[in-house]
Amino acid sequence: MGVSGTLEYLSDLMSSSGHKHKKRKQFQTVELKVRMDCDGCELKVKKALSSLNGVKSVNINRKQQKVTVTGYVEANKVLKKAKSTGKKAEIWPYVPYNLVAQPYAVTAYDKKAPPGYVRKVDNNVSSTATVTRYEDPYITMFSDENPNACSVM
Repeated sequence: MGVSGTLEYLSDLMSSSGHKHKKRKQFQTVELKVRMDCDGCELKVKKALSSLNGVKSVNINRKQQKVTVTGYVEANKVLKKAKSTGKKAEIWPYVPYNLVAQPYAVTAYDKKAPPGYVRKVDNNVSSTATVTRYEDPYITMFSDENPNACSVM
């Protein structure tokens, strides 16, 4: 540990005298779907979200009803602040349709989604779809597990 390392260690000890370090928020992008009808709604949402600590930029696409907030923020706090304006808000529920295995399945397809987007769904969970397995009868007829296989031959 050189001289500079020692000095950093000592300065950390001096500055943190009894105070615990706050966990630093990560720089991230939060996308919300917020119902906006006019320029006034857009301005109200933009003002409210810009007032949050750590927000670097707020971009609004009123045609898609999409608000993108970038900065050192938490998604749940941004959502709460957007809802405090009186507008209906939720985390952006859509993904590009080419990222979904079956974009026109009942759970993914949404008529209200912007062009090129479908609802975000888990690929491993099929809540409404049932899988039926079809077995070829000829394969099981001559199988070793079939007790009547000898009589067929």
